[in-house]
Amino acid sequence: MDIKAYIESGILELYVAGQLSEQENQEVANYANEYPEIEAEIIEIEKALMGLSAALAPKSVPAFDTINSRLGTTPKTNIIPLDSKRKLWTPYLGWAASALLTIGLAYLYNQNQELSTEVQIAETEMQQLELQISEANNSLEKSNQLLYAIRDKNITVVPLGGQNVSPGSYAKAYWNKEQKQLLIDAQGLPEPADGMAYQVWSLTLDPLTPTSVGLLEDFIDDDNKVFAFENANESQAFGITLEPAGGSDFPTLDQLYVLGVVSS
Repeated sequence: MDIKAYIESGILELYVAGQLSEQENQEVANYANEYPEIEAEIIEIEKALMGLSAALAPKSVPAFDTINSRLGTTPKTNIIPLDSKRKLWTPYLGWAASALLTIGLAYLYNQNQELSTEVQIAETEMQQLELQISEANNSLEKSNQLLYAIRDKNITVVPLGGQNVSPGSYAKAYWNKEQKQLLIDAQGLPEPADGMAYQVWSLTLDPLTPTSVGLLEDFIDDDNKVFAFENANESQAFGITLEPAGGSDFPTLDQLYVLGVVSS
C-alpha cells in the first residue's frame, strides 16, 4: 500500500470530519490500526481542527462547573466517558465548518471579481476591434470613391510644383469642372508646424484673383493625404499656401508651397 498517496488523498480529513460512510470509516480505522503513519496523521488532523475550533469558539461560554454552581447543583460523578478521541472535538465542528465556509466564500468572491475584470477587458478589446474594422471599411469606401472620381473621363489633372519656400514639395489637383468637385493629393507636402495649416486657393490669372477653396484639415492624421472640396470657380490655376490655423482671407505669397496652371 502506498501510505503517502493514501494520506494525501484527503480521505483522512473526511474521516476526521465524519463525512465518510460506515464502511469507509471502518476501512480507515483498520488502516490506522495497521499503519502507525496513518494513525499519527489522523491525530495531527484532529489536533489542527481542535485548535482552529477552540480559537473560533465563543470565549464567554461558562464552564460546566460554573453553570452547576449557579444552578445550585453538584456535578455528578457517574458521567459516561467518551468512547473515542474524535468525540472530544465534535461540538466544535460547527465552528470549523463556519470558518471554512467563510474562507470559501471569500475565495469565490475574489474569483468573481477577477472574472468580472477579465470580462470588462474582453469587452473593451472587442469594442476596439469593432472600431478598427469600421475605420478600415470607411477607409476602403473612401479609397473606392477617390478612385472612381479620379478615373472620371471629365477629370482635369493639374500638377502642382514646388515653389521658392519649398522647392521639393509637390501636389496634384483633380478637378471635375462639370461636377464642381476638386480633389487635392497633398502627399508631397511636408507636415505643417504647430499652429499652421495648408490652405488651397483657386486662381484666375488676369487679373490675379485668389479665392479660398478650403483648408487641408487634420493633415498630419490623414493617412492618404487626399482632400475633397467643392469648387465652382472658373479656376485657371491652383496654389497651396501655409497659413495660420483657421486660414487667411488672402494668401501669404512668401509661404506659397506649390502652384500649378490648368491646361487649356
